Amino acid sequence: MKNVPRSLAVIPDGNRRCAKRLMLQPWKGHEWGAKKLEEVFGWCRELGIKDLTFYTLSLENLESRPKTELNHLYDIARKEFKRVNTDRSHFVHRDKVRLYFFGDLEKLPKDLQEEMRKAQEMTRSYSRFRINYAVAYGGRQEIVGACRKLAAECSDPNSISEEMLRHSLQTNGSLDPDLIIRTGGEKRLSNFLLFQSAYSELSFIDSFWPDLTKEQFVAAIKDFANRKRRFGK
Repeated sequence: MKNVPRSLAVIPDGNRRCAKRLMLQPWKGHEWGAKKLEEVFGWCRELGIKDLTFYTLSLENLESRPKTELNHLYDIARKEFKRVNTDRSHFVHRDKVRLYFFGDLEKLPKDLQEEMRKAQEMTRSYSRFRINYAVAYGGRQEIVGACRKLAAECSDPNSISEEMLRHSLQTNGSLDPDLIIRTGGEKRLSNFLLFQSAYSELSFIDSFWPDLTKEQFVAAIKDFANRKRRFGK
């Protein structure tokens, strides 16, 4: 396929509703969602999409979700990143995937932070693919933090440029997403990559994230490939 996005961002919505539909606890949906992420990476690998960003936990989720559910989410993440750190057969090592984490990571449990730090360091030299995890993340909060940083560093406000702001963001070093896919039927960005998504194409899929099929995913990529991007011109 020609004209696939260089960088793809995903809002994997619908884990909790998928579990509720089957009268199961919400964290069961999160377990399915974690497995789906690896499956979607495989589809991206086949299509030649090399840069992926997943919105795994928002700041709003962190503040509003029940503690029991959050603890299960943390357990799922611990298990996954411990696998990265101990199992050389993990797909991250097999496919040379560099991992990067951004967000207000200090709000996470210390041991989980350490597993994430190890995974990021262990994969630092990989360059075939990249997966970015937005964890405890909020787009507005990210921009406010970047503005505060620039205000502290710059004596002349008129010297502040768009490029300087870009380099002060938590995603510095990551590509802006060419395409953002959201599952679950909602049609909004929900405070995700507000600066970086200025010219992103958007695709909304009704299926819950664990139910996403390869056919639906490929259809979204094909639709993107046929769009004419004007970047505001």
